[in-house]
Amino acid sequence: MTNKKPAMVPVPGSERSVPMHANRVGDAAPDLVVAVTLMLRRRADAPGTLQAHLAQAADGIGTHLEPAQFAERFGAATADIDAVETFARTAGLAIIESRPAQRRIVVSGTVAALGSAFGVHLQDYASEDGVPFRCRSGAVHVPDALAGIVEGVFGLDDRPQARPHFRLQPPTAPGLLAHAASVSYTPPQLAAAYAFPTAGNGHGQCIAIIELGGGYKVAELKHYFSTLGIAPPKVTSHAVGGARNRPTGDASGADGEVLLDIEVAGAIAPGARIAVYFAPNTDAGFLDAISTAIHDPVARPSVVSISWAGPEASWTAQAMQAMDAVFQDAAALGC
Repeated sequence: MTNKKPAMVPVPGSERSVPMHANRVGDAAPDLVVAVTLMLRRRADAPGTLQAHLAQAADGIGTHLEPAQFAERFGAATADIDAVETFARTAGLAIIESRPAQRRIVVSGTVAALGSAFGVHLQDYASEDGVPFRCRSGAVHVPDALAGIVEGVFGLDDRPQARPHFRLQPPTAPGLLAHAASVSYTPPQLAAAYAFPTAGNGHGQCIAIIELGGGYKVAELKHYFSTLGIAPPKVTSHAVGGARNRPTGDASGADGEVLLDIEVAGAIAPGARIAVYFAPNTDAGFLDAISTAIHDPVARPSVVSISWAGPEASWTAQAMQAMDAVFQDAAALGC
């Protein structure tokens, strides 16, 4: 007697297509181990909706929730977590993390096991400039019993999801352009020009910064703040999904974005603590970094800064919905 495989259904909004101009290399190695994030629904028995709570808070009726309150009211239900973890183990996947408050379960398995578990065919591609990535097309599938429970599956596809957005000063040229390019302003000067509040310096607050590559060196930060005559802020780095503070030495790449983000925040709010969350540049990494920062019980950031981005056309509907839901978490927690 053989066990019949359960009926599979597509996860709404999970459809992806192969990027234009990408070159297929071949099938992904079947024994390659990959980590995948599953996003679950909010508990069905929540007393009211999160949107209603946020509306009341905006009207001054409600208040921000403490982490334990949020988890109890708007996290994932124990029964849903158990159902998803049972499915994962049955499919030969390992449970890496289970975060009820964040509604995230991170699992890992071989490409072969993941392909069978989620009904996808993973292939290796290379971008026009030769950057390799793993890719899928079509929808992700889950067993019919998990329909509605699993709202998103991320990380099967690891194509770069975003990029930093900054420009280096161009080489000087004759005339007016040379004059314009020679003028620069420090963050405190810009803050003054835009009439930023001067009553406080951020003391007692924590600024979370999301980075999807690169890194910083403490010596470089100390040098920068010493030139401004400002005491360097307390900066901590946090690893998410295997990524970490890893400077490349290339100021025109991701390092430049990381340093710019820390230096601007630290110069304008020198009294605030800065927590930098490094994550892989994928849809799963982006989502995991934001969720980790928002729900960090130690840092408890009141501000989240993100300067990496990509056009909405490059995101799946499930990813955009998940990001929106995570930012609702932030609003409820006072971030």
